[in-house]
Amino acid sequence: MTTTQQTQQKIFARRKARIRAKISGTPERPRLAVFKSHKYIYAQIIDDTKGHTLASSDSRETTGKKPVERAKEVGISIAKKALAAKISKVVFDRGGYLYAGKIKVVADAAREGGLQF
Repeated sequence: MTTTQQTQQKIFARRKARIRAKISGTPERPRLAVFKSHKYIYAQIIDDTKGHTLASSDSRETTGKKPVERAKEVGISIAKKALAAKISKVVFDRGGYLYAGKIKVVADAAREGGLQF
């Protein structure tokens, strides 16, 4: 691993820790956490007081061709599952990623699906 990669990983870890220090999911407003791997995108709704995942969705279940299309399907899917679990308000946790691209698409699709941030 090069020095640049190590620096980027440290910056990402610091950003993620800073966000998680401010955001916590409660039973009234659980946390909508987004994780992005190189191949897939995952979203889950978490109650941090109990440490339980209430609903989850990922792009392995989707049919979209482009990554942005799959991210939109994940957002819509997580919103449907949340509403089925009687969750309408959440706190959005971008997980250290910049609020752009696929992360923004997931958030916008979840709002379209009926979730309130």
